[in-house]
Order: sequence, then C-alpha cells, then structure tokens
Amino acid sequence: MPHPVICFGQQPCGIFPRRFLYAKIATARRLQKEIGGEIIFFCHDSDHDCRETITILHNRKTGQRERLNFDSPNKVQKKYTPLYAKRVSMEWKEKIARQLPCYVGPELVEIFKAVKAETVTDFCLEMYRKMDLLEGMKVVKSSDSQVRREAIEVSDCFVDVFHRGEIVRARLRDGGLYLHKGGQAYEELPYEVPTKEKISPTRDTRLIWMQSVVHCTHYVAGAGEIQYLDCSQTPEVQFIRRDDIDRSDEAFIDFP
Repeated sequence: MPHPVICFGQQPCGIFPRRFLYAKIATARRLQKEIGGEIIFFCHDSDHDCRETITILHNRKTGQRERLNFDSPNKVQKKYTPLYAKRVSMEWKEKIARQLPCYVGPELVEIFKAVKAETVTDFCLEMYRKMDLLEGMKVVKSSDSQVRREAIEVSDCFVDVFHRGEIVRARLRDGGLYLHKGGQAYEELPYEVPTKEKISPTRDTRLIWMQSVVHCTHYVAGAGEIQYLDCSQTPEVQFIRRDDIDRSDEAFIDFP
C-alpha cells in the first residue's frame, strides 16, 4: 500500500467552522489512527459564494438560530469576488466582537478578537487553527498560484479577472467570460487569454484538478458531496463518507 494521504476538501465555511467540516476533520483523524499517513485539508477558497461563510449560532438567551456573516464593501465583491480576495474590515470585526457574547463563551470571543487577517479565507483559517482544529495537517489552498500552475488543465473552469475595481470569478464558456446575474441572465466581460495562475475548476472538474496536485489515496467526502462526485475519474482514490453529525449546518463551538 502506498503512503496514505488522507484528504478532504471544503470552502472556508464560517467565522466558526460548520459542524459538517468538523465531522470531516474528525473522520480524517480517525482514519489516520487506523492506517497512518498524513492529512491534507484542500481549502477551496477560489469559490466566490458568500453564502458559504454564513455562521449559524444559537442565541444564548432565546435559543433562536441566528446568522452572522462577513460584510462586503460593495455588491461586486459580495457576489463575485473569490473568498481569498474578499476583504475583512476592522469595523466589521469590532461589530461582530460586540455581538458574539450573545452566542458563545468568553474563550471563543477572545480567540475571535485575537485573529488578525485581511481576507475571509485567512480569517477563517486562523480561527480554525486557534481552535486547534488544524493541528498536524497540511492546508493547501486552491487560490495558491503554485497549486494552479501544477494542476492539470481543465476546460470547464472559472477565471479570475479584474472588474469594477475588484477581482471577480468569471465562468469561461464558449470562448467568453461571464458573470451569472441570476436565472438565465449573464453579464459578458471583456475577454482575456487566461493563464493557469488565474484558473480554478468548477464543481465537476474540481476533483481531478485537486487530485493532480495532492495525489491522495483516501478522500473524505461530505454527505452531499458524495452524491455528485464522479469517483470513476480517480480510480486510485478510496472514498470515505464523513461521519454523521447532528445540526451539520450550524457552527462548531464546542471549544475547548
């Protein structure tokens, strides 16, 4: 058996990680205890969907589920800028720091206050590290220019380009670059020949693109993810469904 490389993929998924991410981490660590090897967290921070970072918490007084998320300075950044380039403002951080005692204990509030990061991706990853969730594992970002250069070429992809003062993630389709406006509406952007450093995969090409870089032997897949993955693309990989966890969409705050 080759040296085990256990991988799981996930977008940055909240100020505190969602419970389904914690379940992936726990599954990977359990598997590592059984077979050895290393763990790679492939961080899909090229994604631009701001809904990925919604943090669902329970109000400690009312018990109601409430949502927190990062702010964006404009609509273009909110809707189209990749997570690795969405900016975090000090005003947002101060506002959230005042609200957090309504949802979590003082230790997590202090961890939040101690995080110093300028982008959504780095903020999330630093939070997860300070919560001791990423100890001993390697984090690989899909936004990393070296990763993009090493990855295979895929025709079904997005391209990072500048638009209205922001980096946006445009879909490459039929020789053009497009932003999805909703429904069947698209905005076409001026075309430029994309270099590999600007390309990131779609959902359907993400697996083979990622595998061309990480060369994993085992992949921990989410409950929904396992339904659409084309496992035949990577026959060398053994797919493991993540462990079940209740309230999977809510924030993981069981710390310490």
